[in-house]
Amino acid sequence: MTTEIETKSAFTLTKQDNSVAILSMDVPGESMNTLKAEFGDEISSMLDDIEGDSSIKGVVLTSGKPSSFVAGADISMLAACKTAEDATTIAAGGQAIFDRIENMKATFVAAIHGPALGGGLELALACHYRVCTDSSSTQLGLPEVQLGLLPGSGGTQRLPRLIGIQQAMKMMLTGAPARAKQAKKYGIVDDVVPLSVLVKVAEKFALKAKPKRQAPQKGLVNKVLETTGPGRNLLFKKAREATFAKTKGNYPSPGMIIDVIETGMSKGVKAGLKAEAEAFGKLVMTPESFQLRQIFFATTEMKKETGVEGVEPVKANKVGVLGGGLMGGGIAFVTATKAKVPVRIKDVRPEGISNAIKYSYDILNKKVKKRFMRTSEMQKQLALLTGTLDYRGFQDADIVVEAVFEDLGLKQRMVADVEENCQSSTIFASNTSSIPITQIAEKAARPENVIGLHYFSPVDKMPLAEVIAHEKTSDEVISSTVEFAKKQGKTPVVVKDGAGFYVNRILAPYMNEAANLILAGEPIDHIDKALVKFGFPVGPVKLLDEVGIDVGTKIIPFLVEAFGERFTAPSAFDKVLADDRKGKKNGKGFYSYEGKKPGKEVDESIYTLLGLAPSSSLSEKDVAERCVYMMLNEAARCLDEGVIRSARDGDIGAIFGIGFPPFLGGPFRYMDTVGIDTVVSKLKQYESEVGDKYAPASVLVSMAESGKTFY
Repeated sequence: MTTEIETKSAFTLTKQDNSVAILSMDVPGESMNTLKAEFGDEISSMLDDIEGDSSIKGVVLTSGKPSSFVAGADISMLAACKTAEDATTIAAGGQAIFDRIENMKATFVAAIHGPALGGGLELALACHYRVCTDSSSTQLGLPEVQLGLLPGSGGTQRLPRLIGIQQAMKMMLTGAPARAKQAKKYGIVDDVVPLSVLVKVAEKFALKAKPKRQAPQKGLVNKVLETTGPGRNLLFKKAREATFAKTKGNYPSPGMIIDVIETGMSKGVKAGLKAEAEAFGKLVMTPESFQLRQIFFATTEMKKETGVEGVEPVKANKVGVLGGGLMGGGIAFVTATKAKVPVRIKDVRPEGISNAIKYSYDILNKKVKKRFMRTSEMQKQLALLTGTLDYRGFQDADIVVEAVFEDLGLKQRMVADVEENCQSSTIFASNTSSIPITQIAEKAARPENVIGLHYFSPVDKMPLAEVIAHEKTSDEVISSTVEFAKKQGKTPVVVKDGAGFYVNRILAPYMNEAANLILAGEPIDHIDKALVKFGFPVGPVKLLDEVGIDVGTKIIPFLVEAFGERFTAPSAFDKVLADDRKGKKNGKGFYSYEGKKPGKEVDESIYTLLGLAPSSSLSEKDVAERCVYMMLNEAARCLDEGVIRSARDGDIGAIFGIGFPPFLGGPFRYMDTVGIDTVVSKLKQYESEVGDKYAPASVLVSMAESGKTFY
């Protein structure tokens, strides 16, 4: 017999005859559970009930959602915080409830299926045992650092004590989640079981005595580092050095995470929790966290949108990929593994097909070796990939993605081939990075089915996809392509057709200016260091080497033809290409790819080739501004011309496509922060000092005059 106590809340307590109660969380009207501050009273009354019932020996905490445990705390509540103290109060409230769970007489067990992230994992850590399912969707992590925050409900104190300082710190500083098997290996969970027996196994744990835990120490060195004062001092010192080298001091949360863990380990849990709540409060009020939270809200919003409002997408059940190169292989991989749709790869050579399939095999095999995936699952995903040298197997493709050379005639021929060999409704999506889609669709019998779908390299890692509609593309094709890109795990941004689309159009002037600075005598590593310090993941010159100097410069003539002189690249690029310098791919570029540090040091012979004697005359700040302000100006023009639909889309495109510093919020939020009038006066200053290419966009001038902002 069971007794269910009904509430209109997110929580249901079911008392069972076996002395175990099931406490289920199911937030009404939401696809995933999130923890909200207003749940405090409801949880407290449930805990009162459990405490007052001596027949309850154990409690199993479960989710009423079929595919997730608790996805974290509801971060929208942080917007209401006016001061750091307000946010500290929220953290302290969460800590108090979780402390109460930890100190209950009954044994609490978290039964986890699907994501247990942020506050969700902190809730599970407050329980005495944790059992999770072996599902690929089960993941446990503390990703708060990605929002410029730290775990604020005891996570910084409980996780290091459970799994050791180093592993816990790594999880918190990267925000990377652990899969089920990893979680068991680290010691986060006590058992990994199939979903069918999750609650049964959890009930057995609920009738056990509470465990006496000690964080695992593997090896003598770890023991010395984690359990002795001098060892811990060294451990935290090294962690700070490594973190600063990576963040360049642009992100305050990683440093605070280290401080708070250290406080707890040296002064005890109580002091650690106090430090955690205070640090959480301070971080909520930082501009960096504000911008990172805006990015989170923007991408969440974009996931809910269709390409064209009110136009439903058609699902892609079979996909064709033309070209088995790096891009084709990457597109086939995300289609088979993320969208889980069969992919037919066409190439003119058998090696092209085998290389494209090997692309997927290599990535999946690594996962198998690391035990993130079973061999059977790898085989199942690889079975979705097939190849052909002609169009056999393409007749029922819903979408064909073209990833061949940047040659207009070749792409137009591909459109004709697809129209001849596929259904009349088949979408032709071109992964061109430079040729306007209007030109590709020029000779098409069904131009309404032609669209651009521009991925970024490497496709399996880069989150952005530009969906480029030309004037005749149908609304249904736009919505269907957006939906397809989402299924591949991408964040799609719809942009208007035109040379360079959006991302490459704003990137080109930034890269050109870096090249101009080299020719003005600025050392290559000085330029790159300046922009990494500004917040980009790599500097512009290093980026050109990574992308391929031949590929990176291919788009320039299209841009010059469309927009004129401001896009003209320095003629020195011709000398570099004539010397067969293509960058990393042929081991010859601006950087040296020989010796002990390939790609880390500048190839000094580049200066001789260009007839330069490098000597720095500009500060890092000036170098960064010279490059970035070219990008900002072009981004404003793109919005004004309707190339992008909104400042939000422009910010997401720049962050996800070229690594614009996330903590600055993207080009448009950054201009708002700096002040539009300041941006205009800076551009005017550079216009008089450097040249007309810095002339401020008319939209910026009028915004400065009327005091408008982008947001």
